[in-house]
Amino acid sequence: MTHRKDVTGQMEIACNVTGQAPLIAELVNLATPRWRGGGPARRFEGEELVTAFAAVLGERSAAALRSAPDAGVRLAELAAELRAALLAETAAGKATLINAMIRRYGAQPYLVEDVGQPFHLHFHGSRETEVEALGGEFATALALIVDGYGAERFGQCQARRCEAVYIDLTRNGSRRFCGTACTARAKTAAYRSRRQGGQDNVRS
Repeated sequence: MTHRKDVTGQMEIACNVTGQAPLIAELVNLATPRWRGGGPARRFEGEELVTAFAAVLGERSAAALRSAPDAGVRLAELAAELRAALLAETAAGKATLINAMIRRYGAQPYLVEDVGQPFHLHFHGSRETEVEALGGEFATALALIVDGYGAERFGQCQARRCEAVYIDLTRNGSRRFCGTACTARAKTAAYRSRRQGGQDNVRS
């Protein structure tokens, strides 16, 4: 069983998915967009990608990632696979790509008791390197999100000139932008458009 009900009756995922989701989006957004935040994106690769992504991981995972052979190449491949799965056009397409990642990275479930938390599931991958371990964890997190929230909870930022991805774990599934900066840009653009339209109507 992958779910439990909270006090309101809303289904919740009974694992550390909420911690994995921002890491997945961060990796994809470091390595893959052509545009981000309204301008050309800086795509991290090689050692720069390893360093940038290690900075958002815990100390143990970061050290293991930095010591992994060809970590930058492996991370870039994982980021591309994650992006394809997140942005597949259909639910079936998302499921197919996520299942392929689970198989590729050899995700295996096991229970962990972290400090201050009850036992919960982790799904580290084959452990060839830390990248494969993360690949198994990330692929399974996406599967659990589809199972618990639906396949429509993944998307690309709808702000102009931004290809960053997001994973929406809000209750009402209303997220459409990658972050607060793009949300603000989109609201400003919409306001200016409405204002310009009003002025045009007055002149006409």
